[in-house]
Amino acid sequence: MKAASPSYRYCGRDFSGTELEKVRQIIASDDRPNRVKISRRVCEAMGWTKPDGGLKEMSCRVALLRMERDGLLRLPPPQKGNGNRTAKVRISRASDPKPDVCVGAGALGPLRLELVVKGTTSGLWNELIERYHYLGHKPLPGAQLRYFVYGGSRLLATLGFGASAWSVAGRDRMIGWTAEQRKSNLHLIVNNARFLILPWIKSRNLASKILSLACKQIRQDWYTRYHYCPVLLETFVEIDRFTGTCYRAANWQQVGITQGRGKLEKSVHGTLPKKYVLVYPLVKDFKEQLCC
Repeated sequence: MKAASPSYRYCGRDFSGTELEKVRQIIASDDRPNRVKISRRVCEAMGWTKPDGGLKEMSCRVALLRMERDGLLRLPPPQKGNGNRTAKVRISRASDPKPDVCVGAGALGPLRLELVVKGTTSGLWNELIERYHYLGHKPLPGAQLRYFVYGGSRLLATLGFGASAWSVAGRDRMIGWTAEQRKSNLHLIVNNARFLILPWIKSRNLASKILSLACKQIRQDWYTRYHYCPVLLETFVEIDRFTGTCYRAANWQQVGITQGRGKLEKSVHGTLPKKYVLVYPLVKDFKEQLCC
């Protein structure tokens, strides 16, 4: 019996041995190769596209770096830096602590979400997260939206939404989808990766009100930017640090507890903090859409 061709999973995509050889050929075929051009050509050759039809170049670049790290191929030297390093967030006076605000959520003025604009307000969002969020700043994966939250003219909080985790036992059981359905429709789930109420804002019930507002607004904002609508939100709440009260108050549902293996499930034994898995359906028929 002929042995099955090996398969390698990177960034939510399976690469066959034949495809891996094709990637090597693309790298070798260019007299003056650079990583940006290679990732674009790999996406084009393999039809690796986003739901809006654009090439998944960022995912491809990450996949190529991981392939190189695993000894499967060799990339040309990066043209800038080491090709695998995130610039350190500079801390400025713009994110300095402000005087404490201790009032009820209703006294803060009308709540509104303002989208972060890359190149203008993005730096302040990164700085606030780096300075005051316990996880610090890391680039959000895949399709993403970041928000500032205002009460009137006062900045209250920041939110960040990005790509969902590939495999989450409790979430996947709740949805009831197959591996193929997950592969096709995972982009319809969005992860609330960051939520920070600025430490000088002390307002009862504010967090749940912000989450409720975000749940109402994100589908339209996501469609405007990416031309499709998510149907389910997810988040992970570290058990040793938080109880998830604000999410539960905003009607998020707990569907499981992680095993501490990390989002890529490479280790059988848990080494990371365990977290509550909470989800929020954005439409009533989310299971049907995810399982179609």
